[in-house]
Amino acid sequence: MVLTNVAQTAMTATDVVMMGHLGPQALAAGALGGNLYTAFLIFGIGVMSAVSPMIAIELGRNRHAVRDLRRTVRQGFWAAATMAVPMWLFLWQAEAILNAMGQDPALAKAAASYVHTLQWGLLPFFLYLCLRGFVAALQRPRWAFIVVLFAVPFNAFANWCLMFGNLGFPALGLPGSGFATALSSGLMFAGLAFVVSRDRRFRRYHLLGRFWVPDWPRYRSYWRIGFPIGLTVAFEVVIFNGAAFMMGLIGQTPLAAHAIAIQIASLTFMVPLGIGQAGTVRVGRAFGAGDSEGIRRAGAVALILALGFMAMTALTMALAPQWLVAPFLDRAKPGAEEVAALAMVFLSYAAIFQLADGAQVVGSAILRGLGDTRLPMIFAGLGYWGIGLPLSAALGFLTPLAGRGIWIGLAIGLAIVAALMLGRWAARERLGLVARARAAAF
Repeated sequence: MVLTNVAQTAMTATDVVMMGHLGPQALAAGALGGNLYTAFLIFGIGVMSAVSPMIAIELGRNRHAVRDLRRTVRQGFWAAATMAVPMWLFLWQAEAILNAMGQDPALAKAAASYVHTLQWGLLPFFLYLCLRGFVAALQRPRWAFIVVLFAVPFNAFANWCLMFGNLGFPALGLPGSGFATALSSGLMFAGLAFVVSRDRRFRRYHLLGRFWVPDWPRYRSYWRIGFPIGLTVAFEVVIFNGAAFMMGLIGQTPLAAHAIAIQIASLTFMVPLGIGQAGTVRVGRAFGAGDSEGIRRAGAVALILALGFMAMTALTMALAPQWLVAPFLDRAKPGAEEVAALAMVFLSYAAIFQLADGAQVVGSAILRGLGDTRLPMIFAGLGYWGIGLPLSAALGFLTPLAGRGIWIGLAIGLAIVAALMLGRWAARERLGLVARARAAAF
């Protein structure tokens, strides 16, 4: 699961690297468009994350369950379609939205051209995530990794062809990168759909048969679990998107440097995210089986693994930032040296919040395995939007820190949410959390 997350982020990193070779202006425009798109994408990723805990809890109760697993996956498909249509309509207005935010009109126009091709990958990616949650809950996530492993080089090849006009394709620039990512999302869904319909361990569930038939009780149950998860994840990621928009108000160089630093931080984040997803499944299975010791052990292992890894990445960012930044820029391009220098400064702040970032994402994930999603959502809203985002804006625009102040605010917001999540997990028995969650389980 970790490798699958890393591979998925490698696709985004490939896009950023190739945008950097178009020049700092293209990189800045891509950052604006990508952050607007990500605000919607990440909410959808959170909603689709409901598949794993729902299936894991059901398998903990009855390891031979078939019908309930199929019901959950099919309503996950319905949830994906429910989200995609309004997202498409909103993202089509990307240029007007960015202009309303006060962004540079030329950058807003270029960013919108990227979003208009990128957005069509939303639905196939959500459907892929639904199937990925299914195979993960069955503790067979390898197939999802194999599918993404094919999609990563395909995405790089498609970018190379469509952005730069190689092999006879038109040189589309930023829109070409959006097309490449959308095609890669379609490939991932098609590949995993083929696997679950053909592999003997999955095909007995008949996931793709009559998926258009409504199941309103399960659909409501799905949203009851998925909507708070979507908001929890969105609260965190949107604060980083907000940081990108604030960087755009400061200038093109800080925005391009932020795009590089945040891409590197996003790549390291994929590891604790994957560990947390595994923790959701293991905690969920133990919860469904009524195994309190199994719940404790699964949560502890996930936290130890995630924090150990993030400690190593923090050291790397602090001691060797130049090696991390180098692949993202062509130093011969005008302004590239200034962008690289500022990106290394931003990475020093990213190093500070690595442990907090790992702790909060795993803490949220293992609480999710108990079906506990509403209070973590409130924690995320308070820490990120109530404290982190206002503090970033104040330090960024009211002090000489500028872009550095924005990153300091992000770090403080992450630390607060991490403390709240871990505090709730530590007090789960004293609060009667496990017993209440079991009584209210779908």
